[in-house]
Amino acid sequence: MNNVINEVPIMGLQGATVKKPFYRVLYIQVLIAIAFGIALGHFSPVTAADMKPLGDGFIKLIKMLIAPVVFCTVVSGIAGMQDMRKVGRVGGKALLYFEVVSTFALFLGLAVGNWVRPGAGFNVDVATLNTKAVMGYAGQAKGLTTTDFLLNIIPDTVVSAFSKGDVLQVLLVSIVFGLALSLLGSRGKPVTDIIDSVSHAVFGAVNIVMKFAPIGAFGAMAFTIGKFGVASLIPLAKLVGTFYLTSFLFVFIVLGVIAKLTGFSIFKFLKYIKEEILLVLATSSSDTALPTLMEKMEKLGCSKSLVGLVVPTGYTFNTDGSSIYMTMAALFVAQATNTDLTLMQQLAILAVAMLTSKGASGVQGAAFVALVATLAVVPTIPVAGMALILGIDRFMSEARALVNTIGNGVATVVIARWENELDEEKLKILG
Repeated sequence: MNNVINEVPIMGLQGATVKKPFYRVLYIQVLIAIAFGIALGHFSPVTAADMKPLGDGFIKLIKMLIAPVVFCTVVSGIAGMQDMRKVGRVGGKALLYFEVVSTFALFLGLAVGNWVRPGAGFNVDVATLNTKAVMGYAGQAKGLTTTDFLLNIIPDTVVSAFSKGDVLQVLLVSIVFGLALSLLGSRGKPVTDIIDSVSHAVFGAVNIVMKFAPIGAFGAMAFTIGKFGVASLIPLAKLVGTFYLTSFLFVFIVLGVIAKLTGFSIFKFLKYIKEEILLVLATSSSDTALPTLMEKMEKLGCSKSLVGLVVPTGYTFNTDGSSIYMTMAALFVAQATNTDLTLMQQLAILAVAMLTSKGASGVQGAAFVALVATLAVVPTIPVAGMALILGIDRFMSEARALVNTIGNGVATVVIARWENELDEEKLKILG
């Protein structure tokens, strides 16, 4: 992908490589678009709010391609594997890593929330809050059970997995189909070759859609600033600031240490995926980065089959940013409403959040819905208090999505190293 390496070979008399003009580099275009979006949102909020279809349209274009990207990558990767036990081993290691790291994120959110106490001093009377919008999320949260979540992974039909665009359902179908082709051996090779060819076409389509990324980033950012306004952050600036600071510490300390132990620099890794970071920041959606993140992980030296398993699975189970948000926001609501929590009640919130942070995947406003479901286990915390943060949730979702995306990228490299599925020479660019 030309966006990965911002140079194009233009052969002159001496055969020198000439850099792209800066204005043709994707991340520069996205940065400029974000700046214009912020400016429009500030100076003309009504017009900016009308830009929402630009952001929504780009996100829909990306989501349209996620299912074929996952299917082609996973099927062609698994079909080429000789050891079928490897699929289960990689999946098991990925889930173990996701659970350990996201649990650490939950603890971090709880610890910082107790230390900074962002909700202290609000003295909110719950009876005065407008809880109508929160009740809508509460209705969604009632269906968040572990059994329903597991059953939802199985699609009604093969076609419905793709029509719904559910990443986990597509992943399940892809694994089964890939295993079937692998067991067929040479008889399945013609089908595998066709899927490989389709894969090139799909990633070509991704490259085409990514050219519209600046337009999507402009529309999404203009809408966010125009609709909610930076001024809406002022009353809850302490919570937003604490959350962003905690997310920053998690990325540079926790993920930084993990990266260092794995043999690469977190700073160079962030620079490597800068386009994805900017897109997620602008759109508040990690979905926009999934196709190109998978491609970049392959270019970094991770095997195609491992990338196909780890990255899509991580989008549901590796919810580091959402985990920080859930425990910190729960403590904020309790502190703001003067609800004292015992240590056991806080640990109960953490334990339930370990499940609900995954169970809400695929639900609109997933982290907010999961938090409402989590608060239900501690009746002393008024769920109505969630109305306090509903207005700023859009700003916090940007950090959640960013941390989730970065965490998934780091996890892919870590698990590739564990499985000896990493090209060490390619990884040296992050050394």
